[in-house]
Amino acid sequence: MKAGSVVNMGVGLYCKAIAQVNVFADYIPPLFLRLVLAIEFGESGLQKFHGTNWFQEVAFPFPFNLLPPDISWHIATYFEILGAIALVLGFATRFFSVSLVVLTIVAIASVHWPAQLTSVSDLITGYRIVDEEGDGLGNYKLPLLYIVMFFPLIFKGAGKVSVDYLLIAYAKPIKTVMP
Repeated sequence: MKAGSVVNMGVGLYCKAIAQVNVFADYIPPLFLRLVLAIEFGESGLQKFHGTNWFQEVAFPFPFNLLPPDISWHIATYFEILGAIALVLGFATRFFSVSLVVLTIVAIASVHWPAQLTSVSDLITGYRIVDEEGDGLGNYKLPLLYIVMFFPLIFKGAGKVSVDYLLIAYAKPIKTVMP
């Protein structure tokens, strides 16, 4: 057997395997992304719902500082809980994904961003899960990862295991007749 034919056979097998995996691409990855994000945001929302309002101590960036902390607390709490439920169902996925990204950006800016930023080194140091040293250089790694995880849901949608997909599939056959 020639080397060229072995390579061609290997490439052919690889392409067949990829084709089989691609069958599930619109089902499994978006569903798992939605479920992981729903667990994280739902847990955070439920902690707020059952906890005490600590937003009084947070300096929110403009324009979010225009709202009283109690209103901000309730907005964050209910968007995290409702967003988690919507993500599980795959309902209004793009709307809730964008909403939760905005919420996460506000959280980064007000809670997770370095309190003192004097160099690029300080910014890089803040890219961590927990500020164990208490050095005030932040801990924005996890919220940033959540934002990146939302991108496929924002740009490609909830996938085929979702209410969004069913609504779109149901709406396609309906055509308005124009006179």
